[in-house]
Amino acid sequence: MHHLKEFFLLDPTVVYLNHGSYGATPRPVFEVYQNWQRRMERQPVAFLGGEITGHLLHARRVLGDYLNVERDELVFVPNATFGVNVVAHSLSLGAGDEVLATDHEYGSCENVWKFLSLKTGFRYIRQPIRLPVSSVAGIVDQFWQGVTPRTRVIYLSHITSPTALCLPVAEICARARAAGILTVVDGAHALGQIPLDLAALGADFYTGNAHKWLSSPKGSAFLYARRDKQSLIQPLVVGWGWKEGAEGATGSPFIDYLQWLGTNDFSAYLSVPAAIAFQAEHDWLAVRQACHELATQAVHRICNLTGLPSIYPQDAGFYHQMAVAPLPPNIDLGRLKAALIDQYRVEIPCISWQGRQFIRISVQGYNTQEDIDALLLALQALL
Repeated sequence: MHHLKEFFLLDPTVVYLNHGSYGATPRPVFEVYQNWQRRMERQPVAFLGGEITGHLLHARRVLGDYLNVERDELVFVPNATFGVNVVAHSLSLGAGDEVLATDHEYGSCENVWKFLSLKTGFRYIRQPIRLPVSSVAGIVDQFWQGVTPRTRVIYLSHITSPTALCLPVAEICARARAAGILTVVDGAHALGQIPLDLAALGADFYTGNAHKWLSSPKGSAFLYARRDKQSLIQPLVVGWGWKEGAEGATGSPFIDYLQWLGTNDFSAYLSVPAAIAFQAEHDWLAVRQACHELATQAVHRICNLTGLPSIYPQDAGFYHQMAVAPLPPNIDLGRLKAALIDQYRVEIPCISWQGRQFIRISVQGYNTQEDIDALLLALQALL
């Protein structure tokens, strides 16, 4: 994948194995992004007061085709945390209700549910998913042990942040629908890393970042709501879209409530089609597979180095371009991370989760065998 390095703006002196945190945008997509900004600045009134509705509609149509949903079933939001906030604040939950999640969820999104539970009295419950995982059925069964007659909402990540575990969300969503339980999926790491068919997945609400694995500019994400659940959504920020018939209104309250947040730079949203096109032009299915193979190699080599077992079954589809490898419990994670970047120029996160320690490897199209070798050389010296 050496040929893809030239497309990215990353510092060439850094071995960047942390795409999962903020993503990185290829140069052609970044140029489209800047062109949208220049177009807006040339005539802000014409652009923001008139043109923007059509541009956003086109961008939603392209993204909808990519996700196999209609354009009016999704709306752009700044990030997945914002999307979770929209849904969580919209649902009428109170004393006696329960929201069930796994114990692998992302901290900022967990904070949304915890904050609201203190205000309205519902319980936020974290159901343990033990490591190592063994099978899809095993995960579903473990998770479902947390369901009670009071479970109103299931919230879970498609690909977890601390453990890079791809959860069987389709199976859980199907079981939840049969039980009359709403499902909210945090797909922050899924869009662009795995094929994503939201119609087949079956979640009631799904939010995902385009600025991570799809490599769109920062601040581009989406919120999907099934058509029969859109009436539940309330505006998180009340603006012009709340008033029926306002200028720029689309006729869909779901879109109008969330699309018009006041003056905003929509350029990141409008660049999503360029990111989709860039990956299509560069055979991204093959790129993903090559990235997965490098990630697999990295996990195996680190496990051989530490003598610790992997948390994933071999070749079982529980991870893709992002994976974690266990680290010894006596390692000072802060010192290790600092030494990796300061001494070896390797940018990679070290994670503490449930009393265990991991290093999380993200492999994107710009990464190469040399990057994995550099990581292993550094770990051999530091561990």
